[in-house]
Amino acid sequence: MHHPLTLLATLGTATVALGGCAPAGEVTDGRGQPVYEGVSTILLDEGLVSLTVAMRGTKDRGDVEAYGRCAAAQYALDEGYGFARQVRTIVKKDGQTWVGDAVYLLSTSLPEGLHTIDTEQAVTDCATLGIPTV
Repeated sequence: MHHPLTLLATLGTATVALGGCAPAGEVTDGRGQPVYEGVSTILLDEGLVSLTVAMRGTKDRGDVEAYGRCAAAQYALDEGYGFARQVRTIVKKDGQTWVGDAVYLLSTSLPEGLHTIDTEQAVTDCATLGIPTV
């Protein structure tokens, strides 16, 4: 089993993604820090949630995916689920804003699959990395 931080760093290559990369000078807010613009959450079905995250000042789509995973982990934890599994994430760039559209399956026990998240550990890791979970 992989450590959640390792998964945060490596899942980007296995994630479905749309949109192009922005030129280098176009993706920072002038301070070199990402600006997290919020999360929208929709419960699709019992244990199935859709999250849309938005941010500026990111260096690549991996940051957007990490923000989505952190939001999904917190949502799952708040709803009493100990685990989440990424179903899909689509990332696109709209002007200076990057948008991530993700779907996660939530469960009380470790689900099968490669893209699983231990929600308590992930929320702790997100706090350490400075990624908001709400």
